[in-house]
Amino acid sequence: MAAGSGGSGGSGGAPGPGPGGGGGPGGSGPGPGSGAGLGSGGELHPRTGRLVSLSACGRTARRQQPGQEFNHGLVLSREPLRDGRVFTVRIDRKVNSWSGSIEIGVTALDPSVLDFPSSATGLKGGSWVVSGCSVLRDGRSVLEEYGQDLDQLGEGDRVGVERTVAGELRLWVNGRDCGVAATGLPTRVWAVVDLYGKCTQITVLPHEPGFSPSTPIPTPPLEPSAPPEDSALAEQGTSRDEAFMVSPAQARPETFPNSLESHNDFASMELSEVVSNAILSAYNGGLLNVNLSSPPAGEGLGSSCAATSPILTSNDALLFHEKCGTLIKLSNNNKTAERRRPLDEFNNGVVMTNRPLHDNEMFEIRIDKLVDKWSGSIEIGVTTHNPNNLEYPATMTNLQSGTIMMSGCGILTNGKGTRREYCEFSLDELQEGDHIGLTRKSNAALHFFINGIDQGVATPLTPPVVYGVVDLYGMAVKVTIVHNNNHSDRLRRNNAILRALSPEGALRRAAPAAQAEPERLLFHPNCGQKAAITHEGRTALRPHATDDFNHGVVLSSRALRDGEVFQVRIDKMVDKWAGSIEIGVTTHNPAYLQLPSTMTNLRSGTWMMTGNGVMHNGTTILDEYGHNLDRLKAGDTVGVVRREDGTLHFFVNGMTQGPAAWNVPPGVYAVVDLYGQAAQATIVDDVEVTPVPEPLPEGNNQVSPSSPSSGAGGSDLRFHQLHGSNAVITNGGRTALRHNCRSEFNDAIVISNRALRDGELFEIVIQKMVDRWSGSIEAGVTAIRPEDLEFPNTMTDIDYDTWMLSGTAIMQDGNTMRNNYGCDLDALGTGARIGMMRTSKGDLHYFINGQDQGAACSGLPPEVYAVVDLYGQCVQVSITNATGPMDNSLATSNTATEKSFPLHSPVAGVAHRFHSICGKNVTLEEEGTRAVRAAGYAHGLVFSTKELKTEEVFEVKVEELDEKWAGSLRIGLTTLAPGEMGPGAGGGPGLPPSLPELRTKTTWVVSSCEVRRDGLLQRMNYGRNLERLGVGSRVGIRRGADDSMHILVDGEDMGPAATGIAKNVWAVLDLYGPVRSVSVVSSTRLEEPEGTQPPSPSSDTGSEGDEDDEDEEHGLGGQDQVAIIPTTLEFLENHGKNILLSNGNRTATRVASYNQGIVVISQPLVPQLLVQVRIDFLNRQWTSSLVLGVITCPPERLNFPASACALKRAAWLLRGRGVFHNGLKICEKFGPNLDTCPEGTILGLQLDSSGGLHLHVNGMDQGVAVPDVPQPCHVLVDLYGQCEQVTIVSPEPGAASLKNTGTQGDMEKADMVDGIKESLCWGPPPTASPLKSCEYHALCSRFQELLLLPEDYFMPPPKRSLCYCESCRKMRGDEAHRRRGEPPREYALPFGWCRFNLRVNPHLEAGTLTKKWHMAYHGSNVAAIRRVLDRGELGAGTASILSFRPLKGEPRGGFEEPGENCAPPREEQPPPVLLSPSLQYAGAETLASKVQFRDPKFQRTHHAQVAFQVCVRPGSYTPGPPSAVLREPPDPHFSPAELEWVTKEKGATLLYALLVRVE
Repeated sequence: MAAGSGGSGGSGGAPGPGPGGGGGPGGSGPGPGSGAGLGSGGELHPRTGRLVSLSACGRTARRQQPGQEFNHGLVLSREPLRDGRVFTVRIDRKVNSWSGSIEIGVTALDPSVLDFPSSATGLKGGSWVVSGCSVLRDGRSVLEEYGQDLDQLGEGDRVGVERTVAGELRLWVNGRDCGVAATGLPTRVWAVVDLYGKCTQITVLPHEPGFSPSTPIPTPPLEPSAPPEDSALAEQGTSRDEAFMVSPAQARPETFPNSLESHNDFASMELSEVVSNAILSAYNGGLLNVNLSSPPAGEGLGSSCAATSPILTSNDALLFHEKCGTLIKLSNNNKTAERRRPLDEFNNGVVMTNRPLHDNEMFEIRIDKLVDKWSGSIEIGVTTHNPNNLEYPATMTNLQSGTIMMSGCGILTNGKGTRREYCEFSLDELQEGDHIGLTRKSNAALHFFINGIDQGVATPLTPPVVYGVVDLYGMAVKVTIVHNNNHSDRLRRNNAILRALSPEGALRRAAPAAQAEPERLLFHPNCGQKAAITHEGRTALRPHATDDFNHGVVLSSRALRDGEVFQVRIDKMVDKWAGSIEIGVTTHNPAYLQLPSTMTNLRSGTWMMTGNGVMHNGTTILDEYGHNLDRLKAGDTVGVVRREDGTLHFFVNGMTQGPAAWNVPPGVYAVVDLYGQAAQATIVDDVEVTPVPEPLPEGNNQVSPSSPSSGAGGSDLRFHQLHGSNAVITNGGRTALRHNCRSEFNDAIVISNRALRDGELFEIVIQKMVDRWSGSIEAGVTAIRPEDLEFPNTMTDIDYDTWMLSGTAIMQDGNTMRNNYGCDLDALGTGARIGMMRTSKGDLHYFINGQDQGAACSGLPPEVYAVVDLYGQCVQVSITNATGPMDNSLATSNTATEKSFPLHSPVAGVAHRFHSICGKNVTLEEEGTRAVRAAGYAHGLVFSTKELKTEEVFEVKVEELDEKWAGSLRIGLTTLAPGEMGPGAGGGPGLPPSLPELRTKTTWVVSSCEVRRDGLLQRMNYGRNLERLGVGSRVGIRRGADDSMHILVDGEDMGPAATGIAKNVWAVLDLYGPVRSVSVVSSTRLEEPEGTQPPSPSSDTGSEGDEDDEDEEHGLGGQDQVAIIPTTLEFLENHGKNILLSNGNRTATRVASYNQGIVVISQPLVPQLLVQVRIDFLNRQWTSSLVLGVITCPPERLNFPASACALKRAAWLLRGRGVFHNGLKICEKFGPNLDTCPEGTILGLQLDSSGGLHLHVNGMDQGVAVPDVPQPCHVLVDLYGQCEQVTIVSPEPGAASLKNTGTQGDMEKADMVDGIKESLCWGPPPTASPLKSCEYHALCSRFQELLLLPEDYFMPPPKRSLCYCESCRKMRGDEAHRRRGEPPREYALPFGWCRFNLRVNPHLEAGTLTKKWHMAYHGSNVAAIRRVLDRGELGAGTASILSFRPLKGEPRGGFEEPGENCAPPREEQPPPVLLSPSLQYAGAETLASKVQFRDPKFQRTHHAQVAFQVCVRPGSYTPGPPSAVLREPPDPHFSPAELEWVTKEKGATLLYALLVRVE
């Protein structure tokens, strides 16, 4: 049993505020010795914690029930403390039942009115408490490792607190001053003592004289002075972290590199000498505190500065902000952050800097503590959010704005991955003691540093004001900020400076003729703990090799030159240990490296050959490489060399072992690890080694026909950088291996870097196998792009677009298609070659050791990627030199390798070209068909030479990428003719630096996955993310005949990105960020004979400029629109396994289970054809019901999954009340709930002339569910759950007229959002609208007819009206309230009213408004309806607002419109209009006056009211309390403070519907 967490005492257990005011008697008289200092200030206050009893005239306090309770023992001094007097107590009694002990401090809270908490750490409002050896302010740690640990005090020990005249808090223990614990105390504080945990009784002692000098001594706050050379204290956060002293003899150099960047005033040789001398002189003098930032102008350090000035402090030092994550505990003057309960919680550990970062300022932290319980570790980055205003998330990657974080080895921007592999280091692999830093350069680029090594540009555009942020996530528990002037931490960064600017580096940059004889390679004297250097630095040994097997790391004395071989001879070995010598290179300078026990423990900048593998930063990158070093004997030699091209080669006995690593930086040091058996080695000079061949051998050094090559065949096929979690790609992308092969058998899928061309062979060779597992390699192809693939455990788990050979079985989408194929992959061994090829006919062939095994399957899509699963026994494979095109009968000579136009065949014509007007950084080549960005990352705009014609595709291919930049290619359409642009600076065209800034004329842009118009965001998550484009990717743009803009990626149409595109537009591209060059791959369309042109959905007899709504209407009847109606429809024989077809294949019955019931209608769905099915039988045993939709892939060879929801390609489905595309919901609350359809319901699908898919229910068109469905497509029905039988109903061409599609289509989108279509009343298939059976609806309709309003104002049937009477809305199951708009806001449905839907101005984007605007109601009267409808909006004229003036003869009310004779409001000050989200308020009689009428059918008298349902633009109104006097209380669902909305803005409302209520 423990009261706290030990150590500091804490406040664990069961905290909670006590009732206070308890306690025993407390005498009011002074005790003895009052004149000596006890006086009135030496007593305890009578109000105490609820378990405390006082005695001895209020000087002794005892905690009751010490064996059962550990807290509620709080006592305070009776009077405030006097400055300079120590309030001292003696510990009288302790028990051992608990952990933690006495806590003491001061508080500004008056004990007379204090509500006592359970412990002192619960005191807020200005309280400082010493707990254990920590100082807490208001319950939060501000100083760790302070004074003496109070938990260790025993009975009889004395402890006291003092407030000095300088406002400092000092702790006294047994008469000894422990120093300043806190500063800035208020003038009036009381002493606090907490009888906590073990401490159960204390007694107040007479006052003791304190530390109160007459003149306060200036000291840095919270930090006692200490010798400057005490670097250990500097690590713990004492004053030298913010202050430093410079001796006269060690003046700062006038020019010093600014934040690790070279100064332009020096030549390279001079700069290296200045930097090296400055750093080394500071190091040798024990200083090394020079700030890397240049001093301000005029600042100097004279000789008197250090002698006379006090220690300098920086008020601008980077610290952690006091506001932090809920589990964070700050200490060490807010330089250290620690996550509480690290074994129980893994998040809520976000901390931020106390101020924004300066340009070129280094924000660096040291990892102090890790735990191995969780996955994931520290994350670090920057954010624009001010910590004072931020609600801290559980983890920083949840923040979706203004945040850039490094997580693992990638970069996340606003929670989304923008760079998957930013650097070779992974933050998850760092150890305790490692350093992580970041800096925002003055050019806005963000750089990260790991142990002082710059990882390069993470993002080029960082906001100017950012805070540093650290997320102590997962394994990371504790970090400390490391300041630039910290001695030991600066050595890490100076290591990088000295290495880059060393004399050797300067010599390398000098002319070859001027180079002197290279310095002889020696071992550096700084070596491992158990190693020694002898023979003038030529020999390294472990003197006690039989006692220790490690700590034998030695490094070369200088960096290796390119092509220089470092070679050692093994002189002595012992046979006691396993393992042997290891050799490699490292970027770390041996002068400053803290040598590890073995070099493979170093997690940065290190490449080592160990055994017969190669490791990089402690991780194996090559499993089988070269000769096994563990088998070497005394006298053998090993060597290493870095070539000029950055490749690393190892040598054994003078023989090259081939390339082991790529992209190794220059200036690396050689490393030898005398490990295990290796006891002594000597550097060998002038030993002949075999030259490294120029055509680099890959993989193994054993050259054989089956060994991989560097591409002798010229193929660019490699393994993609995206792969399974256990796979590793090495050898320049040509080798793949599964690490931990004896403990992991799967999760090692690798895929080709691009799609295979027809007739192209992808061949691999098996290089390594293990006999631990059953099963082996699996190989095949997939149509899934690597970027879109979520890698499963094994590739046969994928259930779409994948064909695999496993053993002897050919599998498609995880299901076996055929067994006993011509080869068995499980029988292949090391050295066997496996090849895959897609023929021009779409067949898949396998090759084993070069022999064709025949067609495995057919019907493959045109673009498939090779995929290999390193499963089971297979561990490592490499691509062979046989990979590439094959000249055989399987590949035709005229096969097209790339398709640019998926919609129609490319038309012969002149190639598209770029316009000569382009961005200032763009160079046009190859007669204007290739554009290259010559510099920077912006100013890359290019245009098409001519306007794009209708359905014309302008397509480019990515030629070159520059990975140092982030962002994406941008593409769009603009009405700005390139020749119209005015001159810019320097006389060039006045083009902006980027496409989103092109706003001279209307421009539509797609950037990443966002669609913008004139810079304003219109749509998110559109199509494929353009940031994922690679070399060879194709991007096109098309202006559709329906005035829509389509983007095509690799030949696939992403659908409409925007609508309402102007007629005369030019294609425009922005070569931005990583995309450096593109080339045109499309052609202009030549004029074709009329008879050969492909039909256009909107073709008509009029010219392009004469198109209007009438043309679209009568165009449907044109000869191009004649649909071929099939005589009979039937289900396809290919269906789910639980389906039984009957009735001439027109009836489908599910005979078992609840799934496996997919059927497809064999005939394609043609425009204007209504295809309907009837639900024949439902089984209420199950939940959910049928799914209806279309698929665009050929259904004859489709392997149907268990349910339609698992279709992940080319599928649009209606399920429940949602619309799904490829398994993802794209729309919700559309139409009626299909799960509640009764037996006899007839459901239909129909394509309109523009490709929109309509849902029909019992003959009623529910509107467009999916726009722009590709054709041909087939109707799919999934007999799922309750639905067990359906029958095809005879097709009805043109059953539901699609006239006025332009206007109606817009309204359908609005209705879909508002829920009109889900509001259908279910029942047997009626011959007329089911609403006609509702008497209330009929009565309201008759009243609406009496108003004599023009029919053109209202939507045509069946969308004309909707009844919200009690019976209708209950039958539909309508909820009383819904949410609408951006941001969403609630409104009430108009229960008790009948709604008559109004047409929307076709020029308004009604669908967009009704989705993004809020919904409200406006009470009106009969006399004003016609005038409002005529104006088309609420308000007089164009003011869009109704005034408060009532009609003549009408009662005054806030919702009244102006009368006929009322003067219209002045344009400058339009009268406000009152709205409400509740019709219960807006429809009150005082706001919506009643009118009496006689029903013409039954001649009965009724009262009626009218109101308008309107869309309101967010931000245009002000919510407030109700202003009208009501007879009944307003709607209780809404807050009274937000029941009435007032707006004065023009165009802030849009009429949506007329509402009628009849009594």
